[in-house]
Amino acid sequence: MTLKQRIQAFVQLGVFLDEHLSKTPKPKHEKFHKDLELLVDIAYQYNGWFTPENVTKALGGIALMLKEDDLIQFSGQIIEPANPKRVAVIMAGNIPAVGFHDMMCVLLSGNNILIKASSDDPALITFLVGMLIYFEPDFAPFVNFSDGKLTNFDAVIATGSNNTAKHFEFYFAKYPNIIRKNRTSIAVITGKESAEELKELGKDVFYYYGLGCRNVSKLFVPKDYKFDLLFEAMYDYKYVLDNKKYNNNYEYNRAIYLLDLVPFLDNNFLMITENTSLHAPTSVLFFEYYTNETALVENIMPIKDNLQCIVSKFEIDSLKTLRFGCTQEPSIFDFADDVNTLEFLNQI
Repeated sequence: MTLKQRIQAFVQLGVFLDEHLSKTPKPKHEKFHKDLELLVDIAYQYNGWFTPENVTKALGGIALMLKEDDLIQFSGQIIEPANPKRVAVIMAGNIPAVGFHDMMCVLLSGNNILIKASSDDPALITFLVGMLIYFEPDFAPFVNFSDGKLTNFDAVIATGSNNTAKHFEFYFAKYPNIIRKNRTSIAVITGKESAEELKELGKDVFYYYGLGCRNVSKLFVPKDYKFDLLFEAMYDYKYVLDNKKYNNNYEYNRAIYLLDLVPFLDNNFLMITENTSLHAPTSVLFFEYYTNETALVENIMPIKDNLQCIVSKFEIDSLKTLRFGCTQEPSIFDFADDVNTLEFLNQI
């Protein structure tokens, strides 16, 4: 199978997803669209975080990656393997189909993939792989799934928590690997943001209920910053309380803070509290004060390897920053942890 064939299969998958999202299915694909609609409902019943809106958002993000020009440019760095390897990909389940980019990289590279889907998201990747094989049947022998212990593989890409990453690093030490740990994202507030900019920041905080590594879980704010405008701008995201799992987290964390006499600000669906830690629990934003840009850089540089995204209106030293509202819009060229997966695959 040529690289051109592989690219075209992903292009056709993108077209299919665009059809689905725009509700303009081609007659020959109607059955698949109905299957996907049913799967979206089942995913929500199985995992309460995977609301239809969130699954649709994730599928839309995948569709944006699969534009032909981008796929051709992206694939330009691929070195065709003389002897295709079998790459085990252990996927996370915090965001719907979050392992898609890794799967795409392995299959575009011309290697075989052994997928271990997350128990929290077992079906969406399976469906997307099935559609790829429908568009390009030659993909079939390149894809396998594993429900148990991984065997017979040459390299590993694994995503998990810091604890599971330690096990991954021990267990897969003798294989070429990419092991991803917990990361999160931060936002830098200057105090001069408009209401619209702060509303955009709400996307970075609340999309996918804050469960992703690209979600902002901590703010750096100037000394004596008043949070009133921020709370007001984020009011439109109060719908998160409609989700029982989010509401349970909010009520639990609020009770703990009250019992432990932890000072916090509250708008009835989000709490903000000063904390030097990086990873805030669901329904909570941590913050730290900074006095000037030099102090800000001194705070961020030691933790930069634990960050997926930095949201800011201005450039911070040599660090890559994103505009407000953009963390959940990664392009095909955005590699998790800034580790180029295609370069890794070229070298195994």
